[in-house]
Amino acid sequence: MTVTELFGDRHRSDPTTLAVGCQRIRVNVRRGTGIPLVLCNGIGAGLEVLDPLVAELDPKTTIVRFDVPGAGGSPASRLPYGFPYLAWVLGRLITTLGFDVVDVLGLSWGGALAQQFALQNPRRCRRLVLVATASGALMVPGRPRVLAKMLTPRRFTDPDYAASIAGELYGGAATRNRDDITKLFLQQLHAGSRSGYLHQLLAGAVWTSLPVLPLIRQQTLIVAGTDDPIIPIANARIMKRFLPHAIVHTHAGGHIDLVTNATELAPVIETFRHI
Repeated sequence: MTVTELFGDRHRSDPTTLAVGCQRIRVNVRRGTGIPLVLCNGIGAGLEVLDPLVAELDPKTTIVRFDVPGAGGSPASRLPYGFPYLAWVLGRLITTLGFDVVDVLGLSWGGALAQQFALQNPRRCRRLVLVATASGALMVPGRPRVLAKMLTPRRFTDPDYAASIAGELYGGAATRNRDDITKLFLQQLHAGSRSGYLHQLLAGAVWTSLPVLPLIRQQTLIVAGTDDPIIPIANARIMKRFLPHAIVHTHAGGHIDLVTNATELAPVIETFRHI
């Protein structure tokens, strides 16, 4: 089946579900031109959470979004998985869609997947964008009280709860715009599963990129907020030190400003991709 048969004309971007190995992955493709940009989402989040970012990116850009197993509309995996396996699944998904070389952006938990994909696919990943993310288990941790709130997916199923903790959890624009947070997570009601969320937590708990960062040779943009309670800014500096071809863009926002303040950050990403 061709990409056109899957997604229709180039302007259509309705999600569909594809069989990839033993998984079924819900994917959304916005057809455009040039090298596609693959977006890897944060823990527990479905692809719709990234709508504000996609709206601010160049409309001519091909954008691929997907739900990892157990998040959004993708069925949960029967067994726990690690990032190497998930990076393999992503590679198969990209091949199924008919793409070869891509740029990859990872937000938070998705930044770990983006790093692993770049490591396993050096010829297929042209550029790497790491947003509000770190090197996994070996990192400067966030505040314990904040991290405790991430142990359950409640913020994705209870928008009022998400709004009540938004400032403490995410910092930045989320502190001032609680209504925006409520609207953002309303799209996640009944999406994903507890077992899927647990699998994502386990994958992150046993993974680190710190020893292999020097092997990631792609041009890399690290985007980090100075008001991020989950990923302290020190992690961006550590990653830059070990990544051979990395630059850092800091902003005054928090953990999810890529979504809540996409107007400011989307042009930074576009500029990097076209250098």
